[in-house]
Amino acid sequence: MSDEMNQILIKAQTLIEALPYIREFYGKTIVVKYGGSAMLDERLEESVIKDVALLKLVGMKPIIVHGGGKEISSWLGKLGKEPKFCEGLRVTDGETIEIAEMVLNLVNKKLVRLLEKVGVKAVGISGKDGSMIKVDKKYVNGKDIGYVGEIKKVDSTVIQTLLESDFIPVIAPLGMDDTYKTYNINADEAASAIAEKMRAEKLVFLTDTDGVYEDRSDKSSVIPMLSIKEAKDLIEIGQINGGMIPKIENCITAIQQGVNRVHILDGRLKNSLLLEIFTKKGIGTVIYDEAEQDYFEQLVS
Repeated sequence: MSDEMNQILIKAQTLIEALPYIREFYGKTIVVKYGGSAMLDERLEESVIKDVALLKLVGMKPIIVHGGGKEISSWLGKLGKEPKFCEGLRVTDGETIEIAEMVLNLVNKKLVRLLEKVGVKAVGISGKDGSMIKVDKKYVNGKDIGYVGEIKKVDSTVIQTLLESDFIPVIAPLGMDDTYKTYNINADEAASAIAEKMRAEKLVFLTDTDGVYEDRSDKSSVIPMLSIKEAKDLIEIGQINGGMIPKIENCITAIQQGVNRVHILDGRLKNSLLLEIFTKKGIGTVIYDEAEQDYFEQLVS
């Protein structure tokens, strides 16, 4: 058998393996939080966009919630303004929120253009549109960090309308308070809140890490599956720490509020989204409710 025929057979087998997952998730909502280094590499950016487009074309309902922190910091530097952070959150004064909104809108429309380029319809919006995301001012240990929002309500009307009209919503993490002032929102929190409101089948975080490690010094020790209890235990003993804590807490909250499964993937790995959703064991860490234990035991059996 020729090498060419072998390659064709491998591709056919890959499609066959994906079939039960396509069937299972057909018509289901998948929220993808897109951020980190994968947004800064054009090759990876194109790969992520094609992955999301494929989810759409096989019948799923993807929603992208994107970050833009590194781009915001870059623009602040160009304008001679030094980025400042408090407990991992950007200190956002009046000038910074204007720059943040400008940069997030640029990122948003770029992603829309890339999706349209690969043949799917997309609409770029922010949490301000249709009063989708309402916020209160967030304080860190009592400290005012400016125009940073704490989500208090998500209105899914605009998102539902776009999905029903066959568009992929691409959402920038901005919101408004009761006086209609603009606030920057942590993109992980925005993605979690939107997934909860939409009762998404999956919430996927594309990050700069392979997943949750059993041993952070051993990159091969990614934990493929974590129940909510196990994740809480790892936080308690300090195995999950630093910036990963709020991400895992967002994951836990999302599941408790109705999201079926939450995945943490390395967005720097080409096609990581497809590998996680369409293969038996996936490549990152999936966090799930204990009620789904039987489902995950079947996956690894």
